[in-house]
Amino acid sequence: MEVPPEDSLPFHLLATVASEPSFFIAVGLIVLGLLFLSGLISGSEVAFFSLTHNQMRDFNVSDDLNEKRIAKLLHHPKRLLATILILNNLVNIFIITISTYTAWQIVGDQGEEGIIIASLTTIITALIIFFGEIIPKVYANHNSISFAKVTSGLLMFSYGFLKPVSWFLMSVNNLIEQRVKKKGYNLSVEEINQALEISVEKEEVTEEEKGILKGIVNFGTLSVKQVMKSRMDITAYDKETDFHELMNQINKNGYSRIPVFSETIDKIEGILYIKDLLPHIDKGENFNWQKLLRPAFFIPESKKIDDLFKDFQEKQVHIAVVIDEYGGTSGLITMEDVIEEIVGEINDEFDDDRDIAYNKLDNNTYIFEGKTSLNDFCKITHSDITTFDRVKGESESLGGLVLELNSKLPGAGEKITYQNFVFTVVAVDLRRIKRLRVHIKPEKSNAGKFED
Repeated sequence: MEVPPEDSLPFHLLATVASEPSFFIAVGLIVLGLLFLSGLISGSEVAFFSLTHNQMRDFNVSDDLNEKRIAKLLHHPKRLLATILILNNLVNIFIITISTYTAWQIVGDQGEEGIIIASLTTIITALIIFFGEIIPKVYANHNSISFAKVTSGLLMFSYGFLKPVSWFLMSVNNLIEQRVKKKGYNLSVEEINQALEISVEKEEVTEEEKGILKGIVNFGTLSVKQVMKSRMDITAYDKETDFHELMNQINKNGYSRIPVFSETIDKIEGILYIKDLLPHIDKGENFNWQKLLRPAFFIPESKKIDDLFKDFQEKQVHIAVVIDEYGGTSGLITMEDVIEEIVGEINDEFDDDRDIAYNKLDNNTYIFEGKTSLNDFCKITHSDITTFDRVKGESESLGGLVLELNSKLPGAGEKITYQNFVFTVVAVDLRRIKRLRVHIKPEKSNAGKFED
């Protein structure tokens, strides 16, 4: 560090001020304040990024100002992290700069300034690590919600104030990530699927083997929402149903595990296992069958089915209720649904062709129900599962896809074209598309890709 000239005005001013006891008190208070601020900022990183999905879901619909801030900040986690790191580094730089420069002015040219400043820097660094990093982060880890609320105002202000700097750093980081990715070559799911197609053409694997291999390749990419049975197709029983009526419904439906709700399907009380009813089939109409309910296993729509498969194995359950971001029932998924993504359709004595209702008119033309999932549609038509990723939005059904493409509810007979798919609406009601005719034009021989 270059020593300021002794005859400079700043040097004389600081030397004069440094001789006053109040100067040391002021500097000490400033350093302590900055150290406390450093701890708040460091702890906020742990507090914000340790919040659970359920907590975030509650914050999104909360009326509390601090909780609203937390939800808003975490909508852009990378930018929030950049803001925290920039702010924390700025505060730590101020602490070291103020402490070192003050020590320099006090020591002057006594010949031992190097040793004193080095010692002071070591002490300040140790204080920052201990009081500005370790202690606040340990505390924030055990009190994440309260800590996040306390720091939400500071971070919201800094979020806007440091926007240009955080944007620049994020741009540089993205550029570096792109360069690093280019150096390493990872096979995409689409490339593996193309390799499987070539293997079939060369008769290295059979169509059945290809289907299983594709299921394994795509297994980790599918979310529960893509595979589940939607709430409109769920068979569930009201908790107030009497025992005789319950048994009649069970005989008609043929399911072995059925959700039971109270008042509305959004209030699932538990799961009724039919095998638990067998010892009681001769009981009277007033039999309290509700006591046989088992706890329901709830999961979010975004959960990957490979993770769900592990959960099914660990918890030894075969059915899960899928909930949306507001806690309502979105659908239902079973162990059988998950396994079918690998091995294909599994039929038992209660299954029939109406589970996935479609008619194949010729090699390129089909009639589908609007509620058919995009996942099932792609399987039946042997289409790439990623074909509609850019345009499907939040929809997971064929009818929902057509609504996304058309931006409004189409009328009967209306045609919507996307790439080599021509969707013709066959039947529609006031709220949804009920039936579609799908014609798939033969793929072009060059690249197999079509423009929108």
